[in-house]
Amino acid sequence: MRLLRFLPLSVLLAAGLLAAGCGSGSKTVPSNAIAVVGDATISKADFNNVLGATKKIDAIRKTPSPKPGTAAYKTRSDGIVEFLVTMSELTQKAKSLGLAPVTDKEVQTQIDQIKKQYAGGNEKTFEKLLAGQGLTIDIYRLQWRYQLLSNRISASVTKDVKVSDADVKKYYDANKASYAQAESRDVRHILVNSKTLADSIESQLKAGGDFAKLAKKYSKDTGSAANGGKLTVEKGKTVPPFDKAAFSLKTNEISAPVHSTYGWHIIQPLSAIRPAQTKSLKSVEATIRQQLLSTKKQDAMTKFLDDMKKSYAKSLRYQAGYTPASTTTTTAATTGPTTTG
Repeated sequence: MRLLRFLPLSVLLAAGLLAAGCGSGSKTVPSNAIAVVGDATISKADFNNVLGATKKIDAIRKTPSPKPGTAAYKTRSDGIVEFLVTMSELTQKAKSLGLAPVTDKEVQTQIDQIKKQYAGGNEKTFEKLLAGQGLTIDIYRLQWRYQLLSNRISASVTKDVKVSDADVKKYYDANKASYAQAESRDVRHILVNSKTLADSIESQLKAGGDFAKLAKKYSKDTGSAANGGKLTVEKGKTVPPFDKAAFSLKTNEISAPVHSTYGWHIIQPLSAIRPAQTKSLKSVEATIRQQLLSTKKQDAMTKFLDDMKKSYAKSLRYQAGYTPASTTTTTAATTGPTTTG
């Protein structure tokens, strides 16, 4: 069971996957802050709150928290700083787009829905479920705030993204080979481990035995056995011995035992061979349009995030001791302590 559809924040923090950009200039950072992002300040209290939440996750997972001064601690610290910087940038960008801020009530509504679905609304049960996934309620709440903010911005940034009929046709023409279907046929089969049993089943079938009942009783192909052994096969898509028999037998003819890497098959074609064909543009148009729309929206968001990072790069300042290793130009302010405690 997954309570989240997005990457756990703890993973982001540990890996430091959110790029913070590079700061420059000489503007100082207040002594009670770790960074200045545009017009906003990220406090040490915010940093320590997230750091404390990750320590709780360590306790849940029964792993030691990294100690200050170690490479592991630096990686975690960088991840937290970069995450908080990105959250600040997104929050400011959302405001500039005229979007309403994500409220505590909205976050709680999402959590309450998940709590009701997976824990019957019981707080203690829900927290145990979170703990089972190495999460705390504080981190889970922060995840939802980030997700809701990202969703709100994405909806705004991509609202005018469109896919034209020409786009769909161009994609279809360029990828027509992927819409080709080989010859196909409806068949049924019974798969067993030994030839002796296969011979016995063949004899029963040729004496009038019920194929479906024998398939359900003997076939080890559980996927088709429940359906009386029925399946639709495409030429060249099954193991060679099966493929050869399936497309060479007459309709309703029962094969002798056919050996493959899976065991022994008794095969009976149920339909004529349907000729190879290419799916029409009309039949795949909706799928292509959705695929292209998703790609275009993703590209639009990628560009938005890249532009956002560039727009804040010159105004981004770090407190001494908090500059992420990924920052290409170290310009941390010299005020305040040099530790991240």
